[in-house]
Amino acid sequence: MKVLVYEGVETLALRDVERPVPANGEQLVRVQSVGICGSDMHAYLGHDDRRPAPLILGHEAAGVVEEGTWKGRRVTINPLVTCGACHYCNSGRENLCPERQIISMPPRGGAFAQFVSIPRQNLIEVPDGVPLEKAALCEPLAVSWHSATLALESAHPDMRRRALVIGGGAIGLAAALALKAMGVEDVEVIEPNPLRREFLSERCGMRGEKAPQRTAPIVIDAVGYGVTRASATNWVEPGGVIVHVGLGDSADGLDIRRMTLQEITLIGSYTYTAKSFSDTASALFDGRLGPLDWFEIRALSEGAKAFEDIHAGRVATPKIVLDPWG
Repeated sequence: MKVLVYEGVETLALRDVERPVPANGEQLVRVQSVGICGSDMHAYLGHDDRRPAPLILGHEAAGVVEEGTWKGRRVTINPLVTCGACHYCNSGRENLCPERQIISMPPRGGAFAQFVSIPRQNLIEVPDGVPLEKAALCEPLAVSWHSATLALESAHPDMRRRALVIGGGAIGLAAALALKAMGVEDVEVIEPNPLRREFLSERCGMRGEKAPQRTAPIVIDAVGYGVTRASATNWVEPGGVIVHVGLGDSADGLDIRRMTLQEITLIGSYTYTAKSFSDTASALFDGRLGPLDWFEIRALSEGAKAFEDIHAGRVATPKIVLDPWG
């Protein structure tokens, strides 16, 4: 099968390898669409020790089951594989399972490939009317759905229904869409790239701003650099909530003194629970997250160029989806 392999810093290559043999209870999925995630970009730039070269990246995928009990079904993939037996799994917090694995991180290869093996419980069937390239967005949407859920659960019940989202990429846009689907109508997306701001406004119906017009009780940092953490603590209102979902770097940035004096809550948000993923899929399928037409499709053979374009800031769309058969 054809795969896109991360071979070293800023180096990707198309290779032929044997297709995976499903383990007991797993399904072999013929991947039809797979998105490029920010974490894939971190690995590509050599910033993620959890993803050492050589490695097949990619975890935002949808396809058709080729082998297994669900053979022939159209599916979207929850790439987070957990033990199913620990305290966290039994309490509905599977994302904190100490034995968790994720495809695109050893020991599991990723979905920049024509086939991937995954447990059946990690699959959600996709209705016939939903294109698989759109279904591949379920994973990044679930990351943001989970962060929006945490924000609203932690916010004071008397807060104004207003939020700022830092970052206009896929996770930031998805967070804004999730907040709106949950009843927060006043949402601004803060994005420095003018091409992306224009795209957010014209194609996504979002208010993309270079800087916020005013503070908000909820701030979601979908970038995760020291400078964005500093901005988050400046822009959140007293008694408000910051949800930190980006993994840009581990530099300083939080104004701990202000957070203490103003009783500002900081929440780290990592991936999603099984319920968050399922809830996101339902919202995607029934249209609550909008048309979701903010991606472009490229062939897997053009994957290396897609990474170069993203890194150079030449991509206005929040998401590039690769076709492993193109």
